[in-house]
Amino acid sequence: MRVALLDGAQNLPAADWQTLATEGDPFAGRAFLGAAEQTGAAGTDMAWQPMHLTLRDAHDRLAGLLPLYLRQHSFGDFSHDWNWAPAWRQAGLNYYPKLVTGVPFTPSPGPRLLAPPGAHATIGPALIAAAQDLVRELRASGWQCLFVREADRAALETAGLLLRRGVQFHWLNRGYRDFGDFLATFSADKRKKLKRERRAVVEAGLRIEVRHGDEIDDAVWPAIHRHYRDTFLRHGNHPAFSQAFFRQVAKALGRSMVLFIAWQNERPVASAICYRDGQRLYGRHWGTDIACPGLHFELCYYTGIDYAIAHGLQRFEPGAQGEHKLARGFEPVPTWSAFWIADARMRDALARHLAREADAMQDYQAELARHLPYKSQG
Repeated sequence: MRVALLDGAQNLPAADWQTLATEGDPFAGRAFLGAAEQTGAAGTDMAWQPMHLTLRDAHDRLAGLLPLYLRQHSFGDFSHDWNWAPAWRQAGLNYYPKLVTGVPFTPSPGPRLLAPPGAHATIGPALIAAAQDLVRELRASGWQCLFVREADRAALETAGLLLRRGVQFHWLNRGYRDFGDFLATFSADKRKKLKRERRAVVEAGLRIEVRHGDEIDDAVWPAIHRHYRDTFLRHGNHPAFSQAFFRQVAKALGRSMVLFIAWQNERPVASAICYRDGQRLYGRHWGTDIACPGLHFELCYYTGIDYAIAHGLQRFEPGAQGEHKLARGFEPVPTWSAFWIADARMRDALARHLAREADAMQDYQAELARHLPYKSQG
């Protein structure tokens, strides 16, 4: 295999991307990654230096792809490693730069070791070995493969990477006919509270619309981006994605981008930006111009559940964190990331830390599961 690095997702032709088994994941492709890079969200100014690793066979056909970024800090990758850099300094080492495989500003589990259908078992290990070689060549502290799905997790663990367990809250479709069928599984008091939250939005006179990326009028985009931007600014965070990014992604992804918009008369006053594939709905960003009880839950959770049921989707991932999601029927599920550390001393120390952390996370997940709203949890 011949290894080559690309300084942008758009530098790999669309025809080559289409040969890779991405499971339809809207984030693991040329459209999302390319737009993030081209519009500045994932560029060198934000310390996301694209170094996408490709493998080509003897006939110069694409055999595998590892989305990869060289990073000088950890903002926006959700690796939760902020306290690791001081440990490296204490040991007389530099933690940055590090190599990261993940989706900028998007902590959604997805495919990472990309290969043509049926080739993952052979190409996955080759991509892992090439990433380790690159760590040594660049004298980086290590390589992080973040928020991986099961097939990649198994390959990474077999290759000796350290696994880190996390927890997110996902809604699981158990064959519900409609939202009422789902709500019938709740205990009486939890069901009453949820109905009250939904009713508050109706009584406020708001109209909720579902539109896909190819159904957004030009005049609506400024409001959607304002909702997203202002939410970040209110919490003192940086809104990395520009309006140009969302427009570009919407055009490229079409119906794989889903927006829930609240209208007050003819004015879009709140919105939630989601994405989807054939099995999952992914909630990503939301914002509002008005104060309305229950509106956040309606746009970010309940309308998404309605949509998932109507479209036969099996899972709704509304984003990271948020124990308040439990009361709305989102269940704690494990997430996995993998780490290859160049320095043997730090690798051993981190292995011990992650083992202790994994036990705590498993206990945390079990405790959370006891607070689900379903009747069986009584």
